[in-house]
Amino acid sequence: MSQATVAEPARGTAGGPLELSRVQMNVVFVTILLGLLLSALDQTIVSTALPTIVGDLGGAGHVSWVVTAYMLAETISTVLAGKFGDLFGRKRVFQIGVATFIIGSFFCGLANSMVLLITFRAVQGLGGGALTVTSTALIADVIPLRLRGQYQGALGAVFGVTTVIGPLLGGVFTDDLSWRWVFY
Repeated sequence: MSQATVAEPARGTAGGPLELSRVQMNVVFVTILLGLLLSALDQTIVSTALPTIVGDLGGAGHVSWVVTAYMLAETISTVLAGKFGDLFGRKRVFQIGVATFIIGSFFCGLANSMVLLITFRAVQGLGGGALTVTSTALIADVIPLRLRGQYQGALGAVFGVTTVIGPLLGGVFTDDLSWRWVFY
């Protein structure tokens, strides 16, 4: 089996997206939507917890790196995940992105210093970038062109929803539980 055969996304008979039933498309879409929600929510939920995190871990001079490390890693990962998705399959890259994001989140919640938190935020960003780029590409692989606009619109709405819900959840977690729950 050649590399070109492995790298090509699965296609239907006409070279378009996979031919799935509406139920199968919706199951795949909800999975993609939840993955994108992880990444998008994490960009906004941390902001309200930052003062508490600094109070607990110290390192006020490094607080901007908690956000910056995530964004830089996400930006780098977006480019790499796009290429790796073309080479090795978008589904695999999406799954690796979810695993990387969850591992980074877990260790962010366990961090006992700002340096560790910043490091694991970068790991989280690597997973988040893979989720962001592959979610859009997976829609193109699975959803027929005539329906794609509706599904892409719903993906775009995730960012609007998380802009409102993220800081609210971050505040609730920080006030009622612990800042660590922002990552869990």
